[in-house]
Amino acid sequence: MRSIIIIAHNLRSTHNVGSLLRTADGLGVEKVYLTGYTPSPQQVDDVRLPHIAQKVHRNISKTALGAEESQPWEQRADISALIHELKMQSYTVAALEQWPTARDISTYKPPAKIALILGREVEGLEPEVIERCDIQLVIPMLGSKESFNVVQAAAMALYHCRFAR
Repeated sequence: MRSIIIIAHNLRSTHNVGSLLRTADGLGVEKVYLTGYTPSPQQVDDVRLPHIAQKVHRNISKTALGAEESQPWEQRADISALIHELKMQSYTVAALEQWPTARDISTYKPPAKIALILGREVEGLEPEVIERCDIQLVIPMLGSKESFNVVQAAAMALYHCRFAR
């Protein structure tokens, strides 16, 4: 079975974070890393003011429906260090992003260990993050819109990574 990791970088929406944790739990993701300014559930050693940590946690919980407790996650400040660490652990680091050299995910055979990076809901990933990745993957759009919601895209990519032969 593949080892799949998600890196959620600079997501703003607590509801997207909650939904992502729930999706990750449902598809057997090993761990979700929350990087940059991505909001996180409340933790024991939380450095945020208690009322802020509680409010963010409540908002994440609305869509996570308990996955914030069951899905392993970790907050990391430095995405570059995390990418390096995962590469040292033999993970292929893939950016899910519309990028000139991105491969169509439907034709991609995922390796045994993959870390999938998701970016900001509107702007996507920063070029310097994309360039640190081993590969860029794209979900083709068939309609008039330019992109999917970050969690919908994650669900499609995770499903492919989990079940592709």
